[in-house]
Amino acid sequence: MISIQNISKTYGQNTVLKIDSLDIPKGQSFGLVGNNGAGKTTLFSLLLDLIQPTTGYISNNNIKVHESEKWKPFTSSFIDESFLIGYLTPEEYFYFIGDLRGQNKATVDKLLAGFEDFFHGEILNQKKYLRDLSKGNQKKAGIVASFIGNPEVIILDEPFANLDPTTQIRLKGIIRKLAQDRQVTVLVSSHDLMHVTEVSDRIVVLNKGEVVKDIVKSEKTLKELEAFFAGTAVEE
Repeated sequence: MISIQNISKTYGQNTVLKIDSLDIPKGQSFGLVGNNGAGKTTLFSLLLDLIQPTTGYISNNNIKVHESEKWKPFTSSFIDESFLIGYLTPEEYFYFIGDLRGQNKATVDKLLAGFEDFFHGEILNQKKYLRDLSKGNQKKAGIVASFIGNPEVIILDEPFANLDPTTQIRLKGIIRKLAQDRQVTVLVSSHDLMHVTEVSDRIVVLNKGEVVKDIVKSEKTLKELEAFFAGTAVEE
């Protein structure tokens, strides 16, 4: 589904990302972890054509993302609150995204009805603008908006941050179901090793812009990750 080939991003003399080859198949729940400055956000920005690669390319369903926009109709994401439109209510925002993705209000309402537990009565019918919601509720709105239009690829950067424990548990179930039942390719970046291990079939560790581990999840994965980062912390 996604193929990363000879990709690099350099600012001046500083190379912040360098990946020779990385393939993510359709329907895989893919976790990305690394310390601050490891290159996680840079990689996601390249995947979404928010920045241009210095070398190489990323293809999404055989479409090079920096050369064509044909990948956009089947790809969705929520990176941070800058993706939201603060002066809209959540309902207005959901309908706006639905319109962009060719979904009418009835279809969007049907999708939203399936997230009542996730919203926990704090998002819809509150007569609040998105800018007035808490960080956690803004994140809930942005994540659910990324599900509109039945995307085949969903990219979520730090989706568990600012969410309460109940919502984190519900989100993990949603991510697993998307990958397992609907064969959606879900890419999740997180600093929380436990959360990312629980939702991912495979986890890639970035360190200083390079892939240093590529792990198929097993019962030992969390301990392996903890041992790696403990060692990295000592070295640094």
